[in-house]
Amino acid sequence: MQTKRTLSLIAVLILLTLSLQAQSRLPRPAAAPARGTAAPSRLPEFSLPPSEVEAHTRFLASDELQGRRTGEPGNAVAARYIAEQFRLLGLKPASEGDFLQPINLEKVKAASSAMMLLGADTLRLGKEVVVMAGGPADLSGEVLYVGYGLTDGEDGYKGRDVKGRILVAQGGSPEAKGPGEIFRASNEKRKLAAEKGAAALIELYSESIPWGFVNQYFNREQIAIPVTTEGANSVAHVWVNNANNKYKQLKEAGQTVTLHSSGRMRTPTPSANVAGIIEGTDPKLKDEYVILSAHFDHIGVGKQANTPYQPTDSIFNGARDNAMGTVAILEAAKALSLQKPKRSILVLALTGEEVGLLGSRYYAEHPLVPLKQTIFDLNIDGAGYNDTTIVSVIGLERTGAKTEIETAARAFGLGVFAEPAPEQGLFDRSDNVSFAAKGVPAPTFSPGFKTFDAAIGKYYHQAIDNPESLDYPYFTRFCQAYAYAARLIANRATRPQWSADDKYAPAAKALYGQ
Repeated sequence: MQTKRTLSLIAVLILLTLSLQAQSRLPRPAAAPARGTAAPSRLPEFSLPPSEVEAHTRFLASDELQGRRTGEPGNAVAARYIAEQFRLLGLKPASEGDFLQPINLEKVKAASSAMMLLGADTLRLGKEVVVMAGGPADLSGEVLYVGYGLTDGEDGYKGRDVKGRILVAQGGSPEAKGPGEIFRASNEKRKLAAEKGAAALIELYSESIPWGFVNQYFNREQIAIPVTTEGANSVAHVWVNNANNKYKQLKEAGQTVTLHSSGRMRTPTPSANVAGIIEGTDPKLKDEYVILSAHFDHIGVGKQANTPYQPTDSIFNGARDNAMGTVAILEAAKALSLQKPKRSILVLALTGEEVGLLGSRYYAEHPLVPLKQTIFDLNIDGAGYNDTTIVSVIGLERTGAKTEIETAARAFGLGVFAEPAPEQGLFDRSDNVSFAAKGVPAPTFSPGFKTFDAAIGKYYHQAIDNPESLDYPYFTRFCQAYAYAARLIANRATRPQWSADDKYAPAAKALYGQ
């Protein structure tokens, strides 16, 4: 308790100091350029003070915030700091008179025991079985195969009463490629199984993510958005390692299993996104929104982080990932509030990215401005940088604002590198994908890198990622380029569009009716 009080006191003192300093430095709104001329250098983003960029970063990535882990006090202090900066800049609260969008997350403890009997085989926790969800279970019975288990129309569900049954589903989905898609499909299967009254769901896992990683990930504490479907948290849900189709007999009629599981204990864990609005100046276009997003959470302290550390430094400060992004949206909010663009801006700091893109997923399901009126999301995330002559944009070629982004970068002496480290599948690994899945064009604007090399690995999710190690002259230009790109996109005559053949283009058509 004393630690929490000390943390809060230190945070409040620093917050007040920085706010007073920032208030004294706020420039006057830039004068409008003469009619018929273009004077971009007179825009506020061209005079953002490097000292302010550094001050924000040193606070958000300080030891006092204890790695900003979702659900921990340091995360809540970071959210409050961002909210008060929005207030200082004159942004309008986006969430019922407040800048915070509360999210009632939950901590899910790892299962302590699980075992499944299938004929002569005994499948054990930590080897062939991982427990995804559910309370304690002690079940025996005949299984029922339901295909992928994602829709009512599949053969396994169609016309059948599955109440009280043990269901077997194929892992993943026909479209699922990356981890996020696989996990989302799994959650949908559990939700549908609960709606149908099933007692248990067994997924046959043979996806691209190595089983060792899956096993390690789910045999530790997690944070999740509660499944609100009645009974969903009581459905025993396990994954079985079906590499080489080893347990294909589970798809056959007449197979019986016995399943024992301790289940996974769940406790409420509140957190919040932070959202503020800058109203646009154009009478028509102000009803359309550009979202500027970045996650402000990181991975915490010591064992919380599930990453090796030295006893001399156990705090994962997350300066690059993603204090940089959070500071950039604060600086963009300042520039765009001083001289407003035609369209409205929603500045959105997201929680829970490091624990499964939870803040962005929650926002996409509970938007504070209508998604149909949201024309673009310019997200920021990054593992670090290895090239200070560029910014790197994941989704640049797909999302329809290439010209504006390249123009903005050039204005500050930076090039643009599209689609870095393609083997990493980065587009579907950050908060932008939660918006893309709904149809909103959503690239990720990142510090400069082309490949995941040693310079990136040295800092990515490492305790060494401290604010002292950043290149602040480069970081300031990064913030300026981001703010200017946001302005150019918000001032476009037409909306950015997905590439016609993009996998998210059908979602955009459904959202916008185009």
